[in-house]
Amino acid sequence: MRADRLISILLLLQSQGQMTAKELSERLEVSERTIYRDMEALSGSGIPVFAERGKKGGWSLLEGYQTNLTGLKEAEIRALFVSPSAQLLEDLGLAHTSEEARNKLMASLPSIYREHVNDVWNRIHIDTSTWRERKEKMVTFDVLKNAIWKENKLKIEYQRADGITNSRIVKPLGLVAKGSRWYFIAAKDNDEIRNYRASRITFAELINETFERPKDFDLAQYWRSSTKGFIESLPNYEVWVEVAPAILPRLKFTNRFVQMEEGESENQEGWLPVKLSFHTEGEAKGFILGFTDQIRVIKPKELHDKLLLMAEAAVKFYKQGK
Repeated sequence: MRADRLISILLLLQSQGQMTAKELSERLEVSERTIYRDMEALSGSGIPVFAERGKKGGWSLLEGYQTNLTGLKEAEIRALFVSPSAQLLEDLGLAHTSEEARNKLMASLPSIYREHVNDVWNRIHIDTSTWRERKEKMVTFDVLKNAIWKENKLKIEYQRADGITNSRIVKPLGLVAKGSRWYFIAAKDNDEIRNYRASRITFAELINETFERPKDFDLAQYWRSSTKGFIESLPNYEVWVEVAPAILPRLKFTNRFVQMEEGESENQEGWLPVKLSFHTEGEAKGFILGFTDQIRVIKPKELHDKLLLMAEAAVKFYKQGK
């Protein structure tokens, strides 16, 4: 509805300061012509909006103008009060502050809406932890949290996956939580942006050297692009197998590195053709051997032969241990 869009424009201009018609049209998913008509409507109703011409121009509100917008919709109230991850807030030292902020926001709502807020808390809870994952120890996390608010470079020592520790100077840009795991986003001296697993930063110290934060850097957009690139770069090892019907339900709820695609028809023994996708051959070996005689490898043939040698080696090893 147009009234909702006009309110959205006001809120965007109050929070962003200045936006072009193109930016507003993209955010609100309407044409630029519609935005110009909306601006005329706002101006005609007494809202002090004005346009600044030129390359760096755009629409703005008169400096100092603020409006208190009320009339939140029920869905908007729910969105505001969905409980965030308690663990992540605890990591950031914001658990108590977040609770106080929610209480103040709830107190500002009309009484008719407060019951809806309690319903949200009692019906939706977000837990970002996994069932068996141990909480990672992050010895430098307090330094990293402070660093992202300052424009000073940071000296860190980072332990790679192979155990080697490197020392480097970086420009802190942000922190990202993936599940219950934290990643530190920083730029190198050549402005290449990298992701560092926070638990592997064994030392961190701010140094007396400033840097200019990239004005066009968008943390959420960068992270989406980074994770997409990471997923696309992962190796893919496909295995065609036949599985006993009894284990099919277990395959459908398998672990993180296996993807399953069922075939169309069973063979004469009642076994089902399935394609399994792994990251590496090693992951495929360990997974398939865990099902002993319940999975039969069809191809690649070399995997079939390697599994046979591994099974024979295991039998020989355990016979010697008697």
